[in-house]
Amino acid sequence: MQIVKIILAIILPPVAAYLQVGVSTHLWVNIILTLLGGIPGVIHALWLVLTNQTGTAAAAGGQ
Repeated sequence: MQIVKIILAIILPPVAAYLQVGVSTHLWVNIILTLLGGIPGVIHALWLVLTNQTGTAAAAGGQ
């Protein structure tokens, strides 16, 4: 599944972000970055997938 997410991060960054973190702040940031110029969205999506980020508050350091 990791390879699929990496490919999606390059082709459709918001889809990869959604699959990785669900509906969270990271998804909305990725959508905005993708709309602002594509490449920033790809970089953000790859970062989410390659660092194995999750959508939970505990993983993000929140309480």
